Amino acid sequence: MAGKILANLIVMGSTILGRAFIQAYRQALANASKSGVAQETIQNTIRRGSKVMTEQEARQILGVTEKTSWEEILKKYETLFERNSKNGSFYIQSKVHRAKECLEAVHQGKGEGTPT
Repeated sequence: MAGKILANLIVMGSTILGRAFIQAYRQALANASKSGVAQETIQNTIRRGSKVMTEQEARQILGVTEKTSWEEILKKYETLFERNSKNGSFYIQSKVHRAKECLEAVHQGKGEGTPT
């Protein structure tokens, strides 16, 4: 008899705690949307996605210096791009491509001819 009462108390207690948890979670979501947390998260995601690679980061990715010629930069790019094309990392491959694009823009900005 005591076991049955104890089991009922445990079931009822867990039910009450479950309902309280659900209600608290709903309230937290409502508070978050009122305070603009969701909007702030979206804006941070947009900012991170549109971040432009710096020249220093591009040079570090390709392993070149400021004195490296455009032909050497292209050789490094092609080597790294090919290494990551077959069974490699698409993420690294895209970083290498973005680094080349960044350095290409810098190279054109300096007026050193058109990179090919």
